[in-house]
Amino acid sequence: MQTINEKYKMYLTLERRMSPNSIEAYIDDLQKLQSFLQTEQISLQQVRLEHLQTFVATLYDLGISPRSIARIISGVRSFFAYLVLEDYIPQDPTELLRTPQVGQKLPTVLTVEEVNAIKGEADASLPEGVRNRAIIEVLYSCGLRISELTGLKFSDLFFDDGFIRVEGKGSKQRLVPISPLVRKEIELYLAYRQQIEPQRGCQDFVFLSKRGKPISRITVFHYIKQYAEMAGIQKKHQSTYFSTHFCYPFVGTWGQYSCHTADAGTRKNYYYRNLHTRRYLVFARGNSQQAPSQC
Repeated sequence: MQTINEKYKMYLTLERRMSPNSIEAYIDDLQKLQSFLQTEQISLQQVRLEHLQTFVATLYDLGISPRSIARIISGVRSFFAYLVLEDYIPQDPTELLRTPQVGQKLPTVLTVEEVNAIKGEADASLPEGVRNRAIIEVLYSCGLRISELTGLKFSDLFFDDGFIRVEGKGSKQRLVPISPLVRKEIELYLAYRQQIEPQRGCQDFVFLSKRGKPISRITVFHYIKQYAEMAGIQKKHQSTYFSTHFCYPFVGTWGQYSCHTADAGTRKNYYYRNLHTRRYLVFARGNSQQAPSQC
């Protein structure tokens, strides 16, 4: 018989269509609440607003930041909404639960020179170095989330048409234009990839580990952080730019990535973050709408 957590996890997967990482975060936050309720000997059917307020106060006492508390409360709300939906409880106790005020915070960003320095630390004489150079270029130039990069497949590459297909959060797909430099880095890596024997079911994934499995997010984090330290790059909030997105600083009013043309043959200004298929097709067909200005 499935537990309530297992049923809720299935609901997040099938109904909410959340990513595995988001589901993991929701379940982790839920377990914090359940641990508190178990300590206080309170069942889910007995939970009231005052119990949740005490739970939030406990999070403050533990030194958890307001931003993290706001995320936990969001997960708790989702869980109780599910309980109401499935008739486990008659009323949602989170309706009047207040969320901490979280101020907007600008992310710590990398300069173009820093990105190039990080990429330059990847040893192109080693197979993993060639792979990592391609990874960094794709992350930077195409503006992918790391989870999107690790899930990139050969069936998503349309080099002749000049774009790749990316599956983001909620299984939503978008088309992202690529430059000759991105294509070159990927093709250089593919020469080494042929030497790796993919494990069963992993043949279609572009970026593989030495063991033939899709490269993990943790491995990508590790290499980028290592290269940054080797390049002498130090930022106050490293987790920001080594986190979900690699390239926050270059977003414009069109959601574009300013991929600079300092050297001939380098990145051009036609990469877009969270590019919707419709917008790309309109621009590609020569619509009269003004395109983003060139760098």
